[in-house]
Amino acid sequence: MAMNYPMPTQTANVHSTATEAEHSNIESFLTVEQFEQLRSIMIPMKAATTSHLFWEGDPTANLYYIQKGKVKLRKSTEEGREFIFSILQAGDLICETLDGSVVHHSYTAEVIEHAEIGVIGWNELEGLLKQNGDMAIRFMSWMTLSHRITQSKFRDLLLFGKPGALASTLIRLSNSYGVLTPTGIRIDLKLTNAELADFIGTTRESVNRLLHSFKEDGIIEMISGKITIIKLDALRGVCQCPTCPACSKSVCRI
Repeated sequence: MAMNYPMPTQTANVHSTATEAEHSNIESFLTVEQFEQLRSIMIPMKAATTSHLFWEGDPTANLYYIQKGKVKLRKSTEEGREFIFSILQAGDLICETLDGSVVHHSYTAEVIEHAEIGVIGWNELEGLLKQNGDMAIRFMSWMTLSHRITQSKFRDLLLFGKPGALASTLIRLSNSYGVLTPTGIRIDLKLTNAELADFIGTTRESVNRLLHSFKEDGIIEMISGKITIIKLDALRGVCQCPTCPACSKSVCRI
């Protein structure tokens, strides 16, 4: 049976395609000169699909700048369940703060598309930031935005149930990987229903039912194995997108 969803009462400040979305990568926060300084301390590395940059529990000695490819961040629970935090792409920086108390990674970074990585040692980065106060402030601003992205995901997971969490995930995927087509916004990233379930902490069967309901209501379509969003406003209504305090084109991403 089709489900009835509340419609948004105002226009959400969320862009519908990845090309329109404001970049929240580290390069957009730094000046050209500062980014070149950061690049100068990167050690190049290639990583094949299904390989791992690091495992949960490994020492947090490095940061990883994705120059090419895609990397999935996931975490395992004691019960053996896995959660997907994010799927990052070129331009993203993987950074888990080394603050004296956190000395091990709290998640695993798995390469899902052949990647070229710039590895940055924490000691080298700290030396660079000590020499350049403006760069340090800009780096802190980027870290603040990264935390806002994470907090906004938790908001959608906790406040609006599984339908809202799935709707939010689809919107974020469209902002990060969306391609505008004549029929709607195609999420140009193939994900299984089990992977979508891992984004929102539910079962594959639950995601199957929710996607089926969305399709019945004409909100989404499955075209060539990829999800196409037909009614973006309907998805926004499910997760109350217009009332989200973190609703901006730089925060609402996967």
